[in-house]
Amino acid sequence: MISFRPTEEEKQFADVAKEFAEEIRTAARDCEAAGSASEALCQKAEALGFTAMELPETADGLELPLASQAQILEALTFGDLSVVQGLPGPNDADSLIRTADQAGLADQAAALAGGRSAFIDTLLGEQLRLEQLKLTSAGDSYKLSGVSRPVRGAKTAQRLFVAAADENGQTVVLTLTGDGSSAPWQVQEGDVRLGLLSAGVARIAFEDAAVPASAVVAKGEPADTWLKWARARVQVLQAARCVGLMQAAVEYTTMYTAGRKAFGQEIAKFQGVSFTVADMAIETAAARNLTWFAAVQLDDGEAEGVASAKLACARAHRSLRFVTDNAVQMLGGHGFVQEYPVEKWMRDGEAQAVLYGRETERLIEFGEELLGKGGAAS
Repeated sequence: MISFRPTEEEKQFADVAKEFAEEIRTAARDCEAAGSASEALCQKAEALGFTAMELPETADGLELPLASQAQILEALTFGDLSVVQGLPGPNDADSLIRTADQAGLADQAAALAGGRSAFIDTLLGEQLRLEQLKLTSAGDSYKLSGVSRPVRGAKTAQRLFVAAADENGQTVVLTLTGDGSSAPWQVQEGDVRLGLLSAGVARIAFEDAAVPASAVVAKGEPADTWLKWARARVQVLQAARCVGLMQAAVEYTTMYTAGRKAFGQEIAKFQGVSFTVADMAIETAAARNLTWFAAVQLDDGEAEGVASAKLACARAHRSLRFVTDNAVQMLGGHGFVQEYPVEKWMRDGEAQAVLYGRETERLIEFGEELLGKGGAAS
């Protein structure tokens, strides 16, 4: 039997995250208007260790188990998903660095961890049709051209991790560094107008950027294996963030409907309202359990955890859109007014699904994993 009961240390870390989430909630609108998480929030998140939870100890990280991180991220994103997605660090590249040993790169983990990073994965699900990046070999080096899909953290990235296939279909993972005008890429802002406006989302454009052999971190089968495990961790961590936002929406909706009256009684007592709120709570609990289950499997090194991560991510995205949409509906006309946070949460939920794959994409991958058709890079 798997127990999801948190340890005392996890409880203490989560309690700190809950307190910090209150500050995040208060600053969320200002951060959205500014288009980034405030410097004060970023500095405090770094000081508390929230930006280094996934990094290995060899890269000066905390190397926390996924199950612990899931609980902490739920507590943080109870404050605001967009701000949490905009906090500094390697971001999704954390999981690449954490699983570097899968590609025989454990000794290089520290070197891979510097600065703010963004991860462009051109090989995952529907992104194959959305990506316009082209990687071509030139001897031992490569050239990279085209424009990426919208990527979280791209606006402030000092380093890019790119997973792509060359003209021969071989998987290549490479890393590029740059600062300001010296970066071998251009940032195209404004592609995600709906939500997650504090998360630094942008497209990355390349004009025949030269990629030296030294920038190629892994290729072939080691790269496929590496990406498989790294993606699974990213999917679990993103699902945990979704659960935190759902918890916020359910609590806010419950309090609102319990405090508003119509026809002489609280609107929460009407069946149409109470049943919907109950469905929202059920969806949140289901997504949380699947997320924690996948986290425990991956912590234990179980191969089944890769498929479970896809399922957790799929359910989290479906549930997130259901919960946040109904939160807006339960507030009626107030749900669309910026005085209340639910309209922002709905926009952020939709943008989250765009960035990390709608539920149908993850479910297809889950099915392929179960049937053994996913291949090494599934």
